[in-house]
Amino acid sequence: MKRRTFLAASSAALLTPSLAYAIIPPRPVAVIGHTGRGNYGHGLDTMWQKIDTAKVVAVADADPRGLSLATKRLEGAKGFADYQVMLEEVKPEFVAVGPRHPDQHFDMVLAAIESGAKGVYCEKPFVRTPAEADALIAAAEKHGTKVAVAHRNRYHPALKHIDKLIESGELGKVLELRGKGKGDHRGGSEDLWVLGTHILNLFCYFGGGQPKSVSGMLLQDGKLVTAQDVKPGNEGLGPLAGNEVHARYLMNNGLVAYYESVANDGTNPDGYCFQIIGSKGVVTWHIDRDPVAHFTPGNPYNPANTPRTWIPITSQGVGQEETKSYDIQSVHNHVAAGRDLMRAVIANHAPKCDIHEAAWTVEMVCGVFESHRQNGQIIEFPLKQRDNPLTRL
Repeated sequence: MKRRTFLAASSAALLTPSLAYAIIPPRPVAVIGHTGRGNYGHGLDTMWQKIDTAKVVAVADADPRGLSLATKRLEGAKGFADYQVMLEEVKPEFVAVGPRHPDQHFDMVLAAIESGAKGVYCEKPFVRTPAEADALIAAAEKHGTKVAVAHRNRYHPALKHIDKLIESGELGKVLELRGKGKGDHRGGSEDLWVLGTHILNLFCYFGGGQPKSVSGMLLQDGKLVTAQDVKPGNEGLGPLAGNEVHARYLMNNGLVAYYESVANDGTNPDGYCFQIIGSKGVVTWHIDRDPVAHFTPGNPYNPANTPRTWIPITSQGVGQEETKSYDIQSVHNHVAAGRDLMRAVIANHAPKCDIHEAAWTVEMVCGVFESHRQNGQIIEFPLKQRDNPLTRL
């Protein structure tokens, strides 16, 4: 940074927020949605209206009615029917790729990167295959673009307090990690893709990074999945099969992480969670709840004479009252993630949930499919084949 630019930025930082805002204009954001094909995800359009350093200047939607509604919702945003045309004309600094359907993500994210965007925020699941992730990583590195993916749990302030529980020994020896799907009609492979990737991302956080290997199996109505069971998945997920999935990951730090999802198992929505099983207690993280996590002290394998207490874990700590509701809301509505991405671009560092972490969730899903294809064998990461293994079942 040149000395003059540095001094100007430093001076602005010392001013009141309103004066600094007046000197440094909001950074331009373009939103890509697709009404009827994943829409705008979980608020990936309106999140920027809650960030005073951002301004939505354009929105693209191939659906005419959806586009009309979006331009009204995103006041002042210019509407485009074609996101390629929007990116070429507007040249935004940040791009939000909103549709939930991942079959559109590769083209949209690549177009945003190649348009010169400095930051891209993409709805999960990221993409459909490791090969697609590889290509986007290469493009992002070539153009210097920061890409973050909406696994918003990674931005929750409760994480640091769970870290302290582990580091202090209060949780005891960590024995295993566990994750469970929602247990609704999407149970199995669809649940693993759509909601399970949140849990796989937490596996990587508490498992010391990317996993070493996986073994798994898919079942359809209690029977092992065969090629005849493979069908096009809902929401553009690609080839899918199985309404029941069981997986075992060996994580980088030596922990074993288990994931299971069974359709209509009777637990919806309470079963949808991530757990850390320790010798002195259990941490349970209920995705998207408030409070998001609880600590249950005591040896989980020893019968107790009194009820075990579920102690909430808030932004303030274990058993502390939540006093920063705004911080929690900013996680739910993606504001924390958006701000983190902007900081990452300005300071030139990786976002908390960056393109590499998102790519690993894709690889972990496809790893389960590859293990099933090879009769439950242990499959090492990275995968040798970079496609969806169900195409080769």
